[in-house]
Amino acid sequence: MPIIVNLDVMMARRKISAGELAERVGITPANLSILKNNKARAVRFSTLEALCRELSCQPADLLEYREEE
Repeated sequence: MPIIVNLDVMMARRKISAGELAERVGITPANLSILKNNKARAVRFSTLEALCRELSCQPADLLEYREEE
């Protein structure tokens, strides 16, 4: 998939656990894991907004486009 989710990188930079972030954002740890492991097929803007708010970042810090080879 050409869209890469760098959520794990931002979580490490902010020193926040998956459980804590899931609670703050209001999603289940399972759904956060799906996002974090690049298995999500879609993400709601409200979820993206909440992640950016809690991690003090921009959407581009979490999402990256890479051309498929």
